[in-house]
Amino acid sequence: MKYATFLHDGQQRSGVVTDDRIHPFAPGIGLLELIQAGESELRAAGDRALTGSGPLELGEIRLLPPLQPPTVRDFMTFEGHVAAVARGFGDTVPEEWYAQPAFYFTNPYAMIGAYDDVPVPPGCRRFDFELEVAAVIGRAGRDLSPEQAREHIIGYTILNDWSARDLQGPEMKVKLGPAKGKDTATTLGPWLVTADELDPHRDPEGFLDLELTVDVNGVTIGQDTLANMAWTFEEMVAYASRGTWVRPGDVLGSGTCGNGGCLAEHWGRAGTFEPPPLEPGDTVTITAQGLGTVSNTVVGGVAPLPIATARRRL
Repeated sequence: MKYATFLHDGQQRSGVVTDDRIHPFAPGIGLLELIQAGESELRAAGDRALTGSGPLELGEIRLLPPLQPPTVRDFMTFEGHVAAVARGFGDTVPEEWYAQPAFYFTNPYAMIGAYDDVPVPPGCRRFDFELEVAAVIGRAGRDLSPEQAREHIIGYTILNDWSARDLQGPEMKVKLGPAKGKDTATTLGPWLVTADELDPHRDPEGFLDLELTVDVNGVTIGQDTLANMAWTFEEMVAYASRGTWVRPGDVLGSGTCGNGGCLAEHWGRAGTFEPPPLEPGDTVTITAQGLGTVSNTVVGGVAPLPIATARRRL
């Protein structure tokens, strides 16, 4: 099944998507709450929605993020992406990257819908997108094996990790990972596709062989397959659960795909800022086989308010 959250007549609702229609759940029933209640409750609510009152056309509604995740872990699992970005700094893929699937926690309050406008982050002049797919946790667990982890993934969705590259670079020199470089917006959508729908796309190693494409203003910038990940989502979930919990609604991003999954890859390979950084009016459209399409237009942001530099104590 495909599940979505949307706005209609000023009310937030969730429901089941079929073709170009959405069958709403009863008012007050949200997708995250159903995921937390368990997969059987989610499917039962979906079945009731399909036999309930008349559906809405997708053109009548505004799609919101499928859910507001409690946490978002964003991984970095495409070797081609890591190599291209590293090249821009005169570097190569570090050996440490191969040891385990690295991730960082990003802002769960920054989720935007599949067709919402995205503002330029305050002070940013090198705005970028990142083509990703995300897994959504459906059952709580900790210290999971990859085999166990498969039963804990309820489904998948598209993720666009919008990135302020000129803010991210200086932040990374502090060796704490990105902060304001990744803080303003993350697209999630257009809906949550349950894991069983994508099983026919699994290759012998367990990777989902889904075609990925990103366009800027109608021009294709990058193409890849999700099967080029270095770790499966099950392995990522298992690693994330070491010594801690993954819980229903948690989102785990694949990281940016290779072969042009973001502008920074092109910049790293070419040594120039071509294609140019995103500007207000640019539209970024991402399509993932079996998951749908998201398309966001960049709009102007706000100027940063001044904050003092550090008081030097040494």
